Amino acid sequence: MSVSPGAWMYPRPRPGNLREIAEKIEDATGLRVQILGGKLVMSLTPRGKHAGVVKQLRRQLEAAALPDGLDVYEVSSIAMPEDPDDYATPDLIVLPLEWEEDDDWLADVADAALVVEVISQSEKSRDIRDKADWYAVARVPVLFVIDPRKGTWALHTRPDNGAYRDVLPGKFGESVLLPEPFGIEIVTDGFPVYGAAPRSTRRSGG
Repeated sequence: MSVSPGAWMYPRPRPGNLREIAEKIEDATGLRVQILGGKLVMSLTPRGKHAGVVKQLRRQLEAAALPDGLDVYEVSSIAMPEDPDDYATPDLIVLPLEWEEDDDWLADVADAALVVEVISQSEKSRDIRDKADWYAVARVPVLFVIDPRKGTWALHTRPDNGAYRDVLPGKFGESVLLPEPFGIEIVTDGFPVYGAAPRSTRRSGG
């Protein structure tokens, strides 16, 4: 959800201090916070099936042997170039191995070779499009979006002028070949599809 600059317990959001506010919110609530297009976006802990998709995909990427010098990471953030606020924390990201020795919490977006987003059960279509546009503006070369709500996926490539020029759609059960330098075939048969959440626990997250 997006947070409006109303009355709350944190400093008033303004350009240039949103990262500070996001850090305070994460420390106080445990929520996952991102800043996309100048908006604070918060989500709850991902559901089990969301985590299952992430786990399966990570294992496939690691087993297939990534290009030399690259590895796959969870809970790593990248910043919009030359922006004092915006950053995103994808579900998976492929970065140079040097990231493991970095004291910073933001990786250089120019180092991101692949980003993976697993859609949460409550995410809206507009939010998904905005997120894809964000990665395109940041010029992330490959964005792989997995949607367990519908059992579909989409491979976004060739970012240009704030949009991905090539978008390849598919369904769970159909394999997808990641472009070079990967050349890795991802099998999606085992990806779980969300069921109806119990009413007592129906809440946004992922």
